[in-house]
Amino acid sequence: MMKKLFFTAMLLAGTFAASAQETKFGVRAGVDFASMKVTYVNPITGDEASASSSETGFFIGAFAEFGLSEKFSIQPEALYVSIKDFNSISVPVLGKYSFGSFSVLAGPDLNYLLDAEEDEFKVNIDLGASYDITESFDVQARYSIGMGDVALSGMFIGAGYAF
Repeated sequence: MMKKLFFTAMLLAGTFAASAQETKFGVRAGVDFASMKVTYVNPITGDEASASSSETGFFIGAFAEFGLSEKFSIQPEALYVSIKDFNSISVPVLGKYSFGSFSVLAGPDLNYLLDAEEDEFKVNIDLGASYDITESFDVQARYSIGMGDVALSGMFIGAGYAF
C-alpha cells in the first residue's frame, strides 16, 4: 500500500513538473467596445421587444496559460471590465490553438455583473485571435457573444505580458 501511494505521489509530482515548464502567468489590459441588448415583453401589448446601446470601456486582469501540447493550451483569465457606469468580473476559459506566432482562441466566458440588481451571472462565448510579438508579449482581439435576455457583447482588443 505504501509503495502504491509513493508511486502515485511521484507520478503526480513528475506530471506537475512537466506541465510547469509549459505554464505561463501574466497580465492583460485593453479596450472594450461593448453593446448591450435587453429583450423584454411589452406589458401593454404582450409583444417581445428589445433595446440596445453601445459604449467603450476598458479591461484589466491576469491570465494563465497551461500548455497541453506543442500547439494547444488552455488560457483562463480573470478580468475587471468597466464600461461607463457598468462594471463586471469576466472569467473566460479559452482553448488556444497556435500556428507559430498566430493563435486562435475560443471558449466560454463566465461573467458576474457587479452593478446588476438581478441576473448577475451571465455566460458568453468568446472567439478571437492573438499574435505573439515576443515570447512574453502578445496582442489579442476577440469578440464576446452575449446570450440571454440581457446580452452584453463586445470586441476586446488588448495586450498581454507573460512573466
